[in-house]
Amino acid sequence: MPKPYIAPTHPGEVLKTLYLDEIKMSAGKLAKELGVPRSRIERIVECTHSLSPNTAIRLAKFFDTTAQFWMNLQTNYDVHIAEQDVDVSGIRTFKAA
Repeated sequence: MPKPYIAPTHPGEVLKTLYLDEIKMSAGKLAKELGVPRSRIERIVECTHSLSPNTAIRLAKFFDTTAQFWMNLQTNYDVHIAEQDVDVSGIRTFKAA
């Protein structure tokens, strides 16, 4: 039986739920720790802003993870959103001989 499809989670939701809520830290406090504008982290946590490589590197250092972890979350989310919007019905599938 195939597993049901679960849409990727925005990295901001992961940041809020699995990290900030767990250590009871505000987005503003995290921004200060990372040396970035408060609004950047607030928008990421609100899932209205994408995570940049710059921010991924900073989050990786602070939370002892990897930048790839954060960027993979963002990429998976972005591809999922694009798949909802991009019409590929007119593109043929190339078949090698």
